[in-house]
Amino acid sequence: MNGTARPGASWSWAEALSGVIPPLITPLDHSGDVDRAGSAALINHVLAAGCSGLFVAGGCGLGPWLTGDQYSKTIRAAVAAAAGRAPILAGVMLPATGPAAEAARRAEADGADAIVVASPYYNTVGAPEQRRHVEGILTAVRLPVLIYNIPQSTHNPFHPDAVAALAGEPRVLGVKDSSADLWGFQRHLTLKQHRPDFKVLQGDEHVLAASLLIGADGLIPGLANVAPHYFVAMVRAARRADARTCQAIQERVEDLWVLFTQGRLQAALMAACGLLGFGSGRTIEPYEVPNATQHETIRAILQRHGLLERTAAGAAQRLPLEPKEWPEIR
Repeated sequence: MNGTARPGASWSWAEALSGVIPPLITPLDHSGDVDRAGSAALINHVLAAGCSGLFVAGGCGLGPWLTGDQYSKTIRAAVAAAAGRAPILAGVMLPATGPAAEAARRAEADGADAIVVASPYYNTVGAPEQRRHVEGILTAVRLPVLIYNIPQSTHNPFHPDAVAALAGEPRVLGVKDSSADLWGFQRHLTLKQHRPDFKVLQGDEHVLAASLLIGADGLIPGLANVAPHYFVAMVRAARRADARTCQAIQERVEDLWVLFTQGRLQAALMAACGLLGFGSGRTIEPYEVPNATQHETIRAILQRHGLLERTAAGAAQRLPLEPKEWPEIR
């Protein structure tokens, strides 16, 4: 794998992409500006739990909806808070190659370690256009790239032929797939037969255990913002082929996932993070914050998972990683 860590960094790509990389929310203060303190608290929270990387300005961070100023502030805040402990992967999910390349150059200047590239959208594209799009990003910056398949947002699934062709480029680290299509996910895994260091990561919460047990390298789940220990424990269980523990954690994840149904997904997650002390709970327009009833449901879900005991002040404490230490869900 040709992506190299920055001098002085305490991580490697092989390790970082074989663990849990939360797609972080973008914590905002009450005025709507990027909350640097909230970002630092969130990053300390997930790294203390054993997460191996940080994905900023992605789907959970509402990256395509950030202003240029917010985008830069988000990356710079993450770089400062991580302080070399884990790589910063910056999302570039824009509809065409020109704007995406411009954003990638901005991310590189702001200190990101890699670019996460989704398919072009708005207009229909196929494998040739998707390949040229990623190649355009690789030409624009010196950073490595992670392919991001999220057809529910782009409406253009990354074609397997495009992913296979791009896997031949050493600076393409791998693929994050959030489609929940396990058949397609298995096709990504076959690419490792020819390139063992090509990383395949799962981003959909409903198929995490299954993906790990068939060979996924790591996870990029939005709920790792609030319960990172669940996913770190699941990766560790999968490494020892402990399917029973993986399934037990998957059941907890399914219960926690209900908070996503309380308003728009990202707005609900930002509200949950606000309750934990990571930002104000404010979201990005045109989304609205969850209403009072939804907010109380989110609070109740966090409560039954034992997460409300954690505050921003205690975020640096290590969360219990063994399922036997977790509170029973009632």
